[in-house]
Amino acid sequence: MTAEQTTATHVSHASSTAQRVVLSSPGDPLVLEHGARLDRVEVAYETWGELSPARDNAVFVCHALTGDAHAAGDGGWWESLIGPGRPVDTDRYFVVCPNLLGGCRGTTGPSSTDPATGRPWGLDFPLVTMSDLVAVHRRLLDHLGLTRLHAAVGGSLGGMQVLQWAIDDPTALSRAVVVAGSSQLSAQNIAFSAVARDAIVRDPDFLGGAYVGTGRRPDRGLAVARRMAHITYVSAESLEAKFGRDRLAAGPPRHGTDFQVEAYLDHQGEVFVERFDALSYLYLTRVMDYFDPFADPAAARRAGSAGTRFLVVSFDSDWRFPTSQSRRIHEHLSAAGAASRHVEIASPWGHDSFLLRPPGYHELVAEHLDAP
Repeated sequence: MTAEQTTATHVSHASSTAQRVVLSSPGDPLVLEHGARLDRVEVAYETWGELSPARDNAVFVCHALTGDAHAAGDGGWWESLIGPGRPVDTDRYFVVCPNLLGGCRGTTGPSSTDPATGRPWGLDFPLVTMSDLVAVHRRLLDHLGLTRLHAAVGGSLGGMQVLQWAIDDPTALSRAVVVAGSSQLSAQNIAFSAVARDAIVRDPDFLGGAYVGTGRRPDRGLAVARRMAHITYVSAESLEAKFGRDRLAAGPPRHGTDFQVEAYLDHQGEVFVERFDALSYLYLTRVMDYFDPFADPAAARRAGSAGTRFLVVSFDSDWRFPTSQSRRIHEHLSAAGAASRHVEIASPWGHDSFLLRPPGYHELVAEHLDAP
């Protein structure tokens, strides 16, 4: 394994260490769930805080679909939850967050170079599963010299990784926090992602997935995918409160962007394509589509077999991954004898509530992490 490291200090926030490490090689390849192998997997990750002498204070953060390793500090996507004095307290815990396998923010994915050809993988990159994402997390833990985590925490796709980890390696997790997640996507959720992927592949600049390095990118299709997905991440109530039917300017009806909510979605698409890759969007949404761990009747029993304590959190206005899906996780775990608690939090902000701070949410996470 090889690693590179830089340290960045974020004023008034947690200080992070950003690193890259190669976690597989031709002599020790990552063999994926469906048989493909990756001879080189590089992972970008960040850490905050100090590991205790007993090595028993590590908290692993799993990011959602479009996240990255920069979970905390200035501009961190979960800085409200992670940092000094926050529920995931970097003054107390050693916090680790990697970019996912299949991602585009430093970790090996479909836009990376295939070492066998010297060209970008594109659609030749193998499809990966939730267990494959977790297998890379486990290799990172080995690299860090850790055998058991104080907790693994994740929201949305991140929560699904936490659940899969508890199934695949139950002895690794003392506590698990699954926020706004699912153990089986509904037909509606699969449909949302199918339309988003179609917008990407129909963009003329997609080039059959071989656009990397050509100077062309399917940004129009990716922006449409993001705009549509963003609608599902917020509640009707929050959109109405923020925009209503307000227009950009008075005047007669016209084509193009005219309502403020339209301009907002345009902006969401524009900023998204600057930081994310269309191929990763295709691959990671597919990971969620096929995730169905409780199809194996023994999965829930394995998850609870080592005493992992689960906190499952949902939000009453989340219609992308509604409370019924979190309740399903809790019921499967509880029926198998696992120590599981489910709490629904009142919030007006929809699925994105997991990134925000509705009353009671952060206190609940802190209580779970602090419990002896």
